[in-house]
Order: sequence, then structure tokens, then C-alpha cells
Amino acid sequence: MSSIVRILGIDPGLRRTGWGLITAQGSKLTYGDCGVVTSDGDLPLALRLRELFEGIGRIVEAQKPDEVAVEETFVNKDAQATLKLGHARAMALVVPANAGLPVFEYAANLIKKTVAGSGHAEKVQIQAMVRFLLPKAEFRVADAADALAIAITHASHRDAHALRKTHLPEGKRRTLTGQAAAGQGLAGKGFSAAAAARIEAALAKQG
Repeated sequence: MSSIVRILGIDPGLRRTGWGLITAQGSKLTYGDCGVVTSDGDLPLALRLRELFEGIGRIVEAQKPDEVAVEETFVNKDAQATLKLGHARAMALVVPANAGLPVFEYAANLIKKTVAGSGHAEKVQIQAMVRFLLPKAEFRVADAADALAIAITHASHRDAHALRKTHLPEGKRRTLTGQAAAGQGLAGKGFSAAAAARIEAALAKQG
């Protein structure tokens, strides 16, 4: 019997940081909870970051995840917006790391490909697949749905991380940071093997 792992996905944002918790046992995923942490846009940047830091801290303390997955920064043409997103993402990385939790990072296109089968999937497709893979999921905002998608992605790539760590030379093993590069070349075309297994299981359950 596979052990149960609690995975917290975090979708960083200065205004709203989405979070979503799932449990993974082998290829079986179960919805836990989700929501958003917000900051007051009228406050100075430092105080807004403190709000995110404290809010994410409360989520980590309450949900007690075993592992955390965070979306990588998407660099766009608006340098100021990218910089602000980077600040928010730093909070999403530091808080769980400070709690002693392993933190993994995933590129947006890998998240889309893992969950929806295409690296260019639209948000509505991501939300539909999150609802399909986690039938009991309840989310009112896209940020929470994105966070659940990040958690699903990590569940799909956990074995790849473990395999890579096992076969790394001892010297390199100590420098492993937990970033998602280990899994990016394994998915191939379409769904990852783990995602496909979950979808087939869900279809079989529906009869």
C-alpha cells in the first residue's frame, strides 16, 4: 500500500495567492481544501508581503502538508509586474522552506501539459480538468484552481524526482534543489503516465 502524501500547491500573486491541498496515494488523488491569501493593495509593498508571509504561514500550519509545489515566475513584457510577482513568489518559497518542508517548482507550461495535455491550455480547460480529476473540489476563483493544478502536477512528477535523486552521484545528490527540471523531459506527448492513469481510473469509476 502506497503511503499518503499531503501536497500543497501554491499559485503566487501579490494581490491574490492561491493555495490548494490534495492527498496522493499512488495514482489516487483526493481533494483536501483550497482558497486564496490576499494582500491590501493600499498598503506599501513591504506590508503587503508581510500579509502574504503571515497568510501562507497560517495555511501551512493549518493544512500540515508533507510537500509543497510552487509555480515558477512567468516573465512577461511588464517588468514591474514580473518583479512584483517575484516578490510574492519569494514568500511562497520561504514560508514552507522555513517550516522545514521540501519545496518544488514547476513551469506554467509543464503544469498545463500535465493537467490538460497541452502546454498552451486555457484557464477554462485547466479548471475543467481539475474538476474532473478532483470531483469534490470547490473553488470560486481561478487562483485556487491553479493552485490545485500545481499540486496535481507535483503528484504526477514525485516519482521522477525520487528516481533522479536515487541515481544521482552522492556529491550531486546533496545539491538537489527540488526544481521540476527532472520531470520536464519525461512527459512526452500528451498526458504523463500518472495523469493518464488517474483519468482512466476516474472514467472506470464513472462506469
